[in-house]
Amino acid sequence: MTDLTPAQNCADMTELRTQIDDLDQMLVELLAIRAGYIDRAVELKSQNGWPARIPARVEEVISNARAKAGQSGLDPDLIEGLWRQLVEWSIAREARVIHER
Repeated sequence: MTDLTPAQNCADMTELRTQIDDLDQMLVELLAIRAGYIDRAVELKSQNGWPARIPARVEEVISNARAKAGQSGLDPDLIEGLWRQLVEWSIAREARVIHER
């Protein structure tokens, strides 16, 4: 992954936009890594006979994201919305494979 220049050290919009583009690429790469963990979860859940959706875990993930958002100075409501979408995508991905097995 690329080293980022701190925002306050960007001299102009071109440099700032380059850093944002690099950060976006890093975020996509991290989401791809996360998807790999979701794929592994499918294998483990299938072995244990577990469903794709485990409501208590969903709420734990959301709660963790909200807490980290607050600690990082981000809007917890925004992060909750993003994470709920991410979690729902993950559950749908798991459910498709689990039902195929």
